[in-house]
Amino acid sequence: MLAVRHRHLTRKISAANELAGKKVYIPAMAQGSVEAFASVFRWLGIDAAPTPPSNERTRELGAKNTAGDECYPAKVTVGDFLRIVEQPGFDPRQTVFFMATADGPCRFGQYAPFLRKLLNEAGYRDLQVFSPHSKNGYEALGDVSGPFLRASWRALVSADLLRKALLKTRPYEITAGNTDRAFDESLADLCTTIEHSCADTKCQLKQIVASMERARERFRRVPARYERNLPLIGVVGEIYCRLNNFSNDDLVRKLEGYEAEAWISDIMEWIAYTNTEQVRHLKLEGRAWSLQMGKTLLRDHIQLGDEHALAAPFHEDAIGYEEPPIDEVLRLAEPYLPVSGVMGEMVLSVGKAAYLAKHGADGIIDISPFTCMNGIVSEAIYPKLSKDYGGIPIRNFYFDGTQSDLDRDLGIYMELARSYREKKKWPRRYPAYFGAAAAD
Repeated sequence: MLAVRHRHLTRKISAANELAGKKVYIPAMAQGSVEAFASVFRWLGIDAAPTPPSNERTRELGAKNTAGDECYPAKVTVGDFLRIVEQPGFDPRQTVFFMATADGPCRFGQYAPFLRKLLNEAGYRDLQVFSPHSKNGYEALGDVSGPFLRASWRALVSADLLRKALLKTRPYEITAGNTDRAFDESLADLCTTIEHSCADTKCQLKQIVASMERARERFRRVPARYERNLPLIGVVGEIYCRLNNFSNDDLVRKLEGYEAEAWISDIMEWIAYTNTEQVRHLKLEGRAWSLQMGKTLLRDHIQLGDEHALAAPFHEDAIGYEEPPIDEVLRLAEPYLPVSGVMGEMVLSVGKAAYLAKHGADGIIDISPFTCMNGIVSEAIYPKLSKDYGGIPIRNFYFDGTQSDLDRDLGIYMELARSYREKKKWPRRYPAYFGAAAAD
């Protein structure tokens, strides 16, 4: 195995590692995030790529190989994986399907076991399902698991920053396509930077920050007309469905077609929540002064430092778009849900909806899979939350691949958002490039 003694050498896994010489496919949950995440694998010398863009064959294979009780993201990920099996020259012994897992009430915890069962029944027992859990992390990567986790955090934070820059720029662009081009170029820059970055953590961070600085300049160069008449719509809900454009029928772009701007909850929110939950459970177990608690708090401290460094280039541009600390999200959810008694995205959706309402949003949309428990619970709470925040319109959109009236429903919803905009109590704060005024 390569001994890392120089900051400019790239870390590599050993030839004996179970992933060595194989191709890892990662579900394409979020635009930009999966590409950046795959580049971390390649940084370690592991061939990795997102699953191909979803299409109708995805839905066909997903529906054919599920019983109907699974949620829509399970069907999409299964369909995309099975499309890889159909590719010419496919070799199950050289292929790895990445499918993380977790505890909790969500059906997500069953995705990996279900995929394994499905592949076994189809005769692909030699095809590896790489399924890291929050309890064991990425131990299969051996002595590079620590560097992998830190580099992955940096990759996902950076991708979230690029997606936020995309969504706050594209509604105002003068020529359609310029913002998407800036995003694509910035994402390619980020992935190349990560894949060829230093082994030394400080050196790597410096390189990724430089990539973020180049991205900032690309977005600033997009010709745009920043006017204050566009409604701001917060987007919350189930993490896969809200971030996967195929699963939600590209709802955010459709919103932009109605001359609106979207603020979508990012991946970092979920990671921050799981970190907070780990601390809470350690305290409940009487391990507040344990070695594990020390490791957890140290990890959180390091991650927060990396996040601040990566976000620094966008600081001036992101005024008015500040993401709340996870403690604030949980505090805002507390009047509606016992945050220490329930688990999952319902807490985040409710708390973030309240935060967005207090920060000038003109409406909230919850994107969830059909029959999603988190979406259903949140929907039951939203009428009370809407009343408490001046009648802000909150609408649930459920997806199962059969939507037919989305455009019509969005048009009706946007009329409600514009009406609320005229009477809302909480003003929106704008960056300087919108003009001299600090609020609408």
